[in-house]
Amino acid sequence: MDNAAPPQHIAIIMDGNGRWAKKRGLPRTAGHAAGAESFRRIANYCRTLGVRYLTVYAFSTENWKRSADEVAGIMRLLGRYLREALADMEKNRVCFRFFGDLTKLSPELQKLCHDAESLSADYDVQVNFCLNYGGRDEIVRAASNFAADVAAGKYRPEELTEELLSQYMYSRDIPDPELIIRPSGELRTSNFLLWQSAYSEYVFMNVLWPDFSPQDLDQAIEEYHRRNRRFGGT
Repeated sequence: MDNAAPPQHIAIIMDGNGRWAKKRGLPRTAGHAAGAESFRRIANYCRTLGVRYLTVYAFSTENWKRSADEVAGIMRLLGRYLREALADMEKNRVCFRFFGDLTKLSPELQKLCHDAESLSADYDVQVNFCLNYGGRDEIVRAASNFAADVAAGKYRPEELTEELLSQYMYSRDIPDPELIIRPSGELRTSNFLLWQSAYSEYVFMNVLWPDFSPQDLDQAIEEYHRRNRRFGGT
C-alpha cells in the first residue's frame, strides 16, 4: 500500500445492514442508518487515498420487494444525506452522479438528486450512486435507446460496437471499475454493474457493511494489487 497507487475506480456493494441490525436486536432501519455512516467514512477515506471514482450500490431494482417501512426508511435516509450534501457541496467538492431509473422516486428525492448532479458537475472526485439500479435493466435500456437511434436514422445496426453501446450506459465517459468489493460474506454479484465489471477484480469480505472500516478497504486494495490482471491474455 505504501508504494502502490489505489485503483482509479472502486465499486462497493453495500451489503449486510439488515443482518447487522438483527444481530443487535434492532430494526432493519437502524442497520441502514449505520450503513449510511459507514458510507460517509469510506467515501472520505477514498478521497484521502486519491481514488478518482467511487460507485456504490445504494438501492437496487429488486429492493422494492422489501417491506414498505424498510423502503420508506431507506428513502428518508437518502433524502437526509442529500440535503446535508447539498449544504456542504462547496466545502466537500465531490461530483455526484446517479445510475438508475430515478422516475420511481418521489418528486422531492428526484429534485434533490438532480440538484446534486447539477451543482457538483465541475468537481473532480466523483461518487456514483446506483439508485433504483439493476445491471440487466441498464443493458436493456441501453439496447432500447440504441434501437431508437437506429430507427431515427442516427446509426445503422451494424455500426454497434462495445464502445458505442458503452455510451448508452449510465456510466458513459468514466472508466470501468478496477476493483469491486462485496462485504457481508455473500458470494454473488447481485445484478451490479454487469456490463462494466467484465474485467473487474472482485474481493468478497466477511464483514457486514456497517462495520466496514478503512482498514478493510486497505486489505481489499492490497488483495487487488496481488492479482495478475491479464484481460484475457497471458
